[in-house]
Amino acid sequence: MLTMDDIVREGHPALREKTQEVPVPLSKEDKQILGDMLTFIKNSQDEELADKYNLRAGVGLAAPQLGIKKRMCAVHFEDFKGKLYSYGLVNPKIVSHSVEKAYLPSGEGCLSVDRNVEGYVPRYARITVKASDMEGNELKLRLRDFAAIVVQHEIDHLDGVMFYDHINQENPFAIPDNAKAIS
Repeated sequence: MLTMDDIVREGHPALREKTQEVPVPLSKEDKQILGDMLTFIKNSQDEELADKYNLRAGVGLAAPQLGIKKRMCAVHFEDFKGKLYSYGLVNPKIVSHSVEKAYLPSGEGCLSVDRNVEGYVPRYARITVKASDMEGNELKLRLRDFAAIVVQHEIDHLDGVMFYDHINQENPFAIPDNAKAIS
C-alpha cells in the first residue's frame, strides 16, 4: 500500500523531467503501479484510512510523484455536481482545448508540495483527452471545469511542470485573461 512516504517532494528531479510513453497493454508491473496509485487516492479521501495511515487527501497522483518516469496518472474525485471521475490513465494527451480558461479561487495544491502556494493557476476550461485505461482500452474524455483542471494538473506532472509554474509571478491573484472562477 502506498503512503505519503512513497511520494517524492519538491526538489526531487523526477518532478521536473518529461516522462516516457508506456507500452500498452500494460505490463503486470505497470498495471500494479497504476492500481496502487488509484487505491492511494481513494484511501486518501477516506477519513478513517487517511487518519490511520497519515495520508493527505488528494484527487490525483502522477507516476513522477513516486519517482517513476512513466506517462501514467490516477484520478478519483467528484466534480461540483457530484459526477464521479475515477481513472487510471496511461499516456494521456490533450487533443483539444477551449480558448476559455478557468481557475480555482482557492488555488491548487499538490501531494508533492508541503507548503501553501497562493495564487490563481490558469487552465483550459474544457479539454478532450485521449488515453488508455489499465486494461488497454482507448478512452476519449471530454472534461470541463473542475475535472479539466484536475486532469491538466496531472498531465503537467508527466511533462515536468508544477502547478505554481503557471501562477503570475508579479501578481499571483491577477485574474487570468478570458478566465472564469470554478467553485
